[in-house]
Amino acid sequence: MRTVGIFCGGFSSEFEISMKSAQTIQDHFPKDFNTVKIIVSKNGWHVEANQEIVPFDLQKMSFTLNDLETKIDLGIVYIHGDPGENGKIQALLEMQGVAYLNSGPLASALSFDKWFCNQFLKSFDIPVADSILLTDKNNYSSYEIVQKLGLPVFVKPADSGSSYGISKVKTQEEIEPALIAAFAEGKTVVIESFLKGTEVTCGVFRKKEGVFALPLTEIASENEFFDFEAKYLGKSQEITPARISDDLRKKVQEQAKYIYELLQLKSVARIDFMIVDNTPYVIEVNTTPGFSPASIVPQMLACAGISITDFWKYILEAENI
Repeated sequence: MRTVGIFCGGFSSEFEISMKSAQTIQDHFPKDFNTVKIIVSKNGWHVEANQEIVPFDLQKMSFTLNDLETKIDLGIVYIHGDPGENGKIQALLEMQGVAYLNSGPLASALSFDKWFCNQFLKSFDIPVADSILLTDKNNYSSYEIVQKLGLPVFVKPADSGSSYGISKVKTQEEIEPALIAAFAEGKTVVIESFLKGTEVTCGVFRKKEGVFALPLTEIASENEFFDFEAKYLGKSQEITPARISDDLRKKVQEQAKYIYELLQLKSVARIDFMIVDNTPYVIEVNTTPGFSPASIVPQMLACAGISITDFWKYILEAENI
């Protein structure tokens, strides 16, 4: 029986969310594989197997339990943020010759950075919000930001997979504290103009027959936007299928599949949109979308009548594994 290592945890503020996602995947993965969780933290990498925790050998891609060494045959990187969602572990797996069910290092790194991803998509005439990139909070004055983008604006860490450090700013005076919060989570910060419309998100994955778009979910947040509380603490309505016309649904799904192919993504991705005057604007691309029982992609799968086990079977078949 082949052993699948599910890399989870990570260095970002969403460590616990990643652990929940990994548990859901492990609970529903096809039973002809042996699955173990590989917990990644700044204190080391460890394997959780048979209710024991043992060190994981990065050089051998293996672990030893009861004097028996087991090398993983396949990896699933399910870390929300560094060092998984940005492609670092995928690069390591490639160097060690271990197959994995994820987008590759380049696609992951590009999608992970909100600024670079949206600028890339913009070059293919895909609508995105107007934005400014800051590598230092002193590069721009609050006045210049307002003059260029107006108010309100969103201030986000550009290079963080976390939902932390994001602020909706309504006044010029709120920009400085928002920048401090964003730079606490990432090395670069993107400031985006406000898009007023209907927020929807589309799950996409590759089947053997081709790229498949899941039913859309509409996000109706009780908070100012879809922040950590809205995403994980029940402060939002996630309505699947989204309450939009069939024509608009098809338009968003086709755009999501096009972006999936354009970025050369693999496995599962979730692409977030804001629909403004029937035009879907890309908010961001998630190559490691939440997969806990409360997360959106499992809701989409349920709406489509696809079990989580069959979902992973489809992905394995698409990769000829």
